[in-house]
Amino acid sequence: MLQEISINKIKGFSIGHAQYQEAATGCTVIINKNGAVTGVDVRGGSPGTRETDLLKSENLVQETHAVFLSGGSAFGLGVADGIMRYLEEREIGFDVGVARVPIVPGAILFDLTLADASIRPDASLGYQACLNAETMKEVTNGSIGAGTGATVGKCLGPTFSMKGGLGTFAIKIGELQVGAVVAVNSFGDIFDPKENQIIAGTYDRENDQLLHTEEQLLSQLDKQTNRFSTNTSIGTIITNAKATKSEMNKLASMAHDGFARTMRPSHTLVDGDTIFAMTSNEVSVDLNIVGMLAVQAIERAVINGIKHAHAVDGQPSYKDIIKNK
Repeated sequence: MLQEISINKIKGFSIGHAQYQEAATGCTVIINKNGAVTGVDVRGGSPGTRETDLLKSENLVQETHAVFLSGGSAFGLGVADGIMRYLEEREIGFDVGVARVPIVPGAILFDLTLADASIRPDASLGYQACLNAETMKEVTNGSIGAGTGATVGKCLGPTFSMKGGLGTFAIKIGELQVGAVVAVNSFGDIFDPKENQIIAGTYDRENDQLLHTEEQLLSQLDKQTNRFSTNTSIGTIITNAKATKSEMNKLASMAHDGFARTMRPSHTLVDGDTIFAMTSNEVSVDLNIVGMLAVQAIERAVINGIKHAHAVDGQPSYKDIIKNK
């Protein structure tokens, strides 16, 4: 029977957040000290990533030791230095004779328009996220980690956007475990398939009304949408299913359906939507089932990120809208 579980119950993985609250930015790290077979699928048109080429199916490296999600735009890629230092200090990584080299891919989102744009996630914050992963008993959702400064629904600019966030969700059936960690920072609106309605996005604060991004875009047909550059949703699937790197790449690709189901529109030219997929490689199962559950996990993680977020720097949250109803 399918059962919802806490994502920190997925064996072999630890998750940590760290943030510069005053600057409304942060990062999230997913660690597997024993090494996780990892794939990735970069689907959006404006990605910012690190070490994704080595995850191509034809390339040598099969396992990673951590994956990070970060705010700060391209500056946020610097958190990897702190994560690598943390892992190297604990002798985690590939032994190349003269050193142990941790493999740490990651992706960033744009959140510089909130609070202080001169403060970004850096190596110190990446290191702190790893320390926090050691003691984090329950992984928090909302305006935390990589979702600290995330926003959604930006087709009419920041005065009409809403707060995004960091969401998690995990499920198990038998011995199989599948979970997702997502930083929700989409150009489009967020649609909850269970409620069959848009729950966050382009928002008219004066009239307390969601305006629907797709409808707004149709009314701006003669304008260039690449003027919107403050987006990108990023996430990671974690599981214990046995799989090869090529199969994990396919799993990451399948998981993007969770973005498509919840973000309207998704995978645009102004989003850098990226999903990693990591496995501890323990349980033999039908990977079609793993892919199906990965989609569900991404979908619910997106909704959790929105529903648990709180207002930051004047950006109203889902909770604020509900209070007004």
